[in-house]
Amino acid sequence: MDSFDTVIRGGTVVTAADSTQCDVGIRGGRITALAQDLPAADHEIDARGKLVLPGGVEGHCHIEQESSVGNVMSADDFFTGTRSAVFGGTTTTLSFAAQMKGQSLRKVVDDYHALAASKAVIDYGFHLIVSDPTEQTMNEHLPALIKEGMTSFKVYMTYDSLKLDDHQMLDVLATARQHGAMVMIHAENHDMIRWLT
Repeated sequence: MDSFDTVIRGGTVVTAADSTQCDVGIRGGRITALAQDLPAADHEIDARGKLVLPGGVEGHCHIEQESSVGNVMSADDFFTGTRSAVFGGTTTTLSFAAQMKGQSLRKVVDDYHALAASKAVIDYGFHLIVSDPTEQTMNEHLPALIKEGMTSFKVYMTYDSLKLDDHQMLDVLATARQHGAMVMIHAENHDMIRWLT
C-alpha cells in the first residue's frame, strides 16, 4: 500500500457527495487516499469524533483595497485578512483587484500579486474590477489575464471613479463571452442615485 506524509485518522470525512468515517492519506500536500486503516505516517492527526471538511473559499472580499468613493483603506492587509480567514476554516480568498481610471489592468494585478505573495498565509486569487476598458485593456490585458485563470470580473454602473457607459460595458461583456469569463455588474442607476442624494 502507498505511504503517506500525513494521515488524518478516524474522522467523519465530508465531501460534496457523502460523509463517511475513514482516514485521509496525504502525500506531497495532496489528498491521495480516503480509506479505512491506512498505514502509519510520519505525521498523524487524531480526528476521531471530529468532522474533516475541505477548506472554505471566500469568493468576495476586499483585502488591502482602497475604497472606490474616497481615501479609505480596508482594515485588513493580506496577512491579517488571510490569517483571520484560516481561523474560520477558509483556505482560499478571492479579493477584488480594482483598476482605477488611467491605470493599467496588468499593473493593478501585478501590484496585488506582490502584496498578497509577501503576506498571504493561505491560497488567494482575484476578481478584477474593470473601470478603464481601453483598447490595450480589452485586446491584450484582459484576454491574457483570463488565460492566466482570472475568469471573473466586475463592472460598475455607478461611482464616478468606476462606472462604465453602456458601450464600454457591452465591450467588456463581449470580451468575457469570447474568452469564457464571467462578469458581475454592480447594477445601480447612477444618475438617479445622484439626484436622490
